[in-house]
Amino acid sequence: MTTPIPRDIPDLPVVPGIPALLPAPVPASAVVAPVRHPLTAVYRLLIALAAVTGVTIELFLGSPVRVLTFFAVQSNILLALVCVSAARRAWSARRPLPSALTGATLLYVMITGSVYHLLLVDGTPPFTMTPTVHGPSGWASLASQLLQTVTPVAAALDWLLLTPPARLRVRQASTWMLYPLIYLALTLTRGELILPGTSGRYLYPFLDIDLHGYKSVLSNALLLGLACYALAVVLVAVDHARPNTVHHRAKTGFRL
Repeated sequence: MTTPIPRDIPDLPVVPGIPALLPAPVPASAVVAPVRHPLTAVYRLLIALAAVTGVTIELFLGSPVRVLTFFAVQSNILLALVCVSAARRAWSARRPLPSALTGATLLYVMITGSVYHLLLVDGTPPFTMTPTVHGPSGWASLASQLLQTVTPVAAALDWLLLTPPARLRVRQASTWMLYPLIYLALTLTRGELILPGTSGRYLYPFLDIDLHGYKSVLSNALLLGLACYALAVVLVAVDHARPNTVHHRAKTGFRL
């Protein structure tokens, strides 16, 4: 037999000093199921393949040491590495690469394409990364187009269509400029260490001190640096203005 509970028990007073429980924030990654993007992964692997193909052709046609000193080759090697890593993440539904890395890679290949089509493509003699008399032709022309036209356009399309917007930041632009500045300093130093009159002493005609002198070359470098920084700022602005074309069709639920 149990004793009945009395009905006249007073309510217990509230104990002071005990804070109310606050709702714990739950990260979106713990609620939203991961989404795989196999088509995005395949597209990025194709970009990496185009970059590797162009670099490989240039290495076979010319001196590997000289070929690897070109900005176009270095930026495409970086693009290939980033695209392979990004493709793996898209295939396995992992977090994307940091925007500082992808933004820098995009800027460098955009610089490659812009400099080639605005300053080099109509030069006399025609610009080439391999020593030829009549300019790039055959395999050399294919490699040049892959490295300086195909991959910049493909990387821009990947950024515009397959990457979520508003990830780039203006403060990252100054950091991105460190590599072009270091590259410029090393290129001019390389030219000074090579004997005057040597063919291919300077890699780019607008940086050729033998033709233009120090004053003109430094002026060209300053204008090019300002243009590259402006391009970086434009990329950030477009990244925040463009619509989100990446649609996630995923069920929600907690992941263990």
